[in-house]
Amino acid sequence: MSRRPAAPGSRPRNRKELILLAAGRAFAAGGYPGTSMEDIARAVGITAAALYRHVPSKYELFRQCTEVMVGSLAETLAEQEADADLGQVLLALARTTVADRATGSLYRWEARYLDADDRASLRARFAEVVEGVDAHVGRAAPEPAASRSSRTAAALGAIGSVTVHRTSLAARRLERLVTEAALRAATADVDLHADDRGGAGSGETSVASVLAPGAGRREQILAAAVPLFHREGFAQVTMSRIAADVGLTPSALYRHFDGKTEILAAACLQAADSLQAAVQARVDVDTAPRLALAGLAEAYVDHAFACTALTAVAEAEVLGLPEDLRRPVVQVQRDHVGLWTEQLRRHRPELEVREARVLVHAALGVVVEVGRHLHWQDSPGHRRVTRELMLRALDA
Repeated sequence: MSRRPAAPGSRPRNRKELILLAAGRAFAAGGYPGTSMEDIARAVGITAAALYRHVPSKYELFRQCTEVMVGSLAETLAEQEADADLGQVLLALARTTVADRATGSLYRWEARYLDADDRASLRARFAEVVEGVDAHVGRAAPEPAASRSSRTAAALGAIGSVTVHRTSLAARRLERLVTEAALRAATADVDLHADDRGGAGSGETSVASVLAPGAGRREQILAAAVPLFHREGFAQVTMSRIAADVGLTPSALYRHFDGKTEILAAACLQAADSLQAAVQARVDVDTAPRLALAGLAEAYVDHAFACTALTAVAEAEVLGLPEDLRRPVVQVQRDHVGLWTEQLRRHRPELEVREARVLVHAALGVVVEVGRHLHWQDSPGHRRVTRELMLRALDA
C-alpha cells in the first residue's frame, strides 16, 4: 500500500495510521527485539520524541500492530452473508490478507513477545475469526465432520502464507491462487478418525535426536538452547541459562560459541539443512512428478511433527540474525522452496515459476496451521491428514 508523503511541515490527518503501518513493517522485518522506536520514527519521517506523543511505549505500539490483521479479518468476515459462497468468503479474506501482507505475519511469530493477558486476548480474537470461517466451511462441506476444523485451519494457513514470503505477483492473481488452494483444502475429502488422535508427541523432545548430542559438545549446546529459545523467545534467554542446562560454566560455553546469536544461527542452519536433506532424499528416490510431490509432502510433514521446536525457532528467529549469519540460512530455505517449485511445475506445467512458488508457500502454510491446530500431537493419523491437506492445496 503506497501513500503520498505529507508536505514538509504539515501534519497528515492519518498520522496514527501511518505510524501503525510503518511500525508493523519494521516489526515484521526486524522482529520485536531488534526494532527500536528510532527505527520506526525514521520510517514515518518524524522524531522519536514526536512518536512518543502518539504512543507511550514501544510495547504499546507493538501490541496495536499485532491487532491490525485480526481486526481486518474480523471486519471482512462480518461483511459476509451467513449463506455466502465459501469461495467468495475465502477470496474476501485473501484480499484482506494480501492488502496487509507486509505486516500480517506479526501475529504468527512475534506475538509471543506480548504479555500473557494481551496474548490471550489476541488468541481469543483470532479464535472468533476461525470459528466464523469454520461455520462457512461446515455449510459448504459438512463431511467429513471429524476433519472440518483441520480443513478450516488448512484454508487459513494457505491464505496466511502470503505474509511470510515476498514472491512478486499481481495482487489479483495472488489472491486467486491462494483462494483456490484454500478452497481445495477446505473441501478436501480427508477424515480424522477417532483412532487417529492418539499420541502426545512434541518436537521439543526430539531436538536432541536431530542435533545428535552425542556427536560433540556443540551439538549438546544446541540441543539445550533450542527448547529454551522455543519456549521463552531468543531475547529472553541468556548464555548463563544455556550453560546451566548443558552443565557448563558460562566461560566454558564461550569456548564453543562467541555468543547466543551464533548458537541461534547454528540452530537455524541445522534446521534448514536437516529438512533439505530429508526432502531431497525423497526426490532422488521418486522420479515421477506425482510420486515426487507425495514423497516431499511425507518427508516435510514427518520433519515438522518430529522437529517442532527446531523448526519454529528457525522460522521465528531467523530475521533477528545479522545479515552475514542469516544469508546461508535463507539460501538453504530458498533452495528448499525451489526444489518444491521444480517438482510442482513438473506435475502442473501450466504454472509459471512465481505461481508455483506461491502455491508451495501456501502448502507449507497449511502444515504450520494444521500442526498448530492439532497441537503438534504426533500420530500417524495427524501426519496423514496434514499431508493430504498439503497436497490438496497444491492440487496434487
